[in-house]
Amino acid sequence: MRLCLIPLLCLGLAACGTESGGVSAAIECAPFARALTGVSLSGAGADWWSQAAGRYTRSQKPEVGSVLVFRRSERLPYGHVAVVSGVTSRRQIMVTQANWVHHVVTEEQPVVDVSRDGDWSAVRVWWPPSGQMGGGAYATFGFIRPDHPVGHDRLVAATPSAIRVAESGR
Repeated sequence: MRLCLIPLLCLGLAACGTESGGVSAAIECAPFARALTGVSLSGAGADWWSQAAGRYTRSQKPEVGSVLVFRRSERLPYGHVAVVSGVTSRRQIMVTQANWVHHVVTEEQPVVDVSRDGDWSAVRVWWPPSGQMGGGAYATFGFIRPDHPVGHDRLVAATPSAIRVAESGR
């Protein structure tokens, strides 16, 4: 697991998934995931699921390059999106994401399916500050598959560029 601390690029990071209205865009989960995957959706991370209907394949099965969409909750008022960078097992994946940890882009972080039916409707996420899985479960919609998903090595190579694009607000 790698933790990518990018303090100069991440200054001004706002709530995940909201679009910046200012001159300089903050690195948030949605613009970062869009830049990394090419999924052409916008707004709050939680809104991506409904926006993807009829535009992208949505499923309950993780694939490298797909986007995991978190539902809104008290802890995630805008939801969240994370890019699947690896599938470790039927119930564990690795993700690369922005703003799970404030002001940080994290790479290769574990996410575990804790849903009763194994359908990825509830997950636990690695919490880097503690060095362990977070204690609470988060509700998710599922996975959005980009038109042209890329493999692990291409995602890793594209991450620095995605950070620059998300930071610039493009």
